[in-house]
Amino acid sequence: MATKITVNSNGSLKVDGDFTIVDKDGNEYGLGGRTVVSICRCGQSQKLPFCDGSHKGQFVHDAKAYDLPPKKDA
Repeated sequence: MATKITVNSNGSLKVDGDFTIVDKDGNEYGLGGRTVVSICRCGQSQKLPFCDGSHKGQFVHDAKAYDLPPKKDA
């Protein structure tokens, strides 16, 4: 299954599928066999980079898809 990332309104990024998550040094987070995790977007979680629900009532973002402008040539 391809990885799917869902931007949740007023909350996290839900990552679903076959994926690995690594830190800045390339070390892999142990996901305990999970195929779905939520990544924090608000910075308030005590379990960063994962969401623990700390954002509830304190983070506002209405997730609506849109198209990015064309990629600029390097």
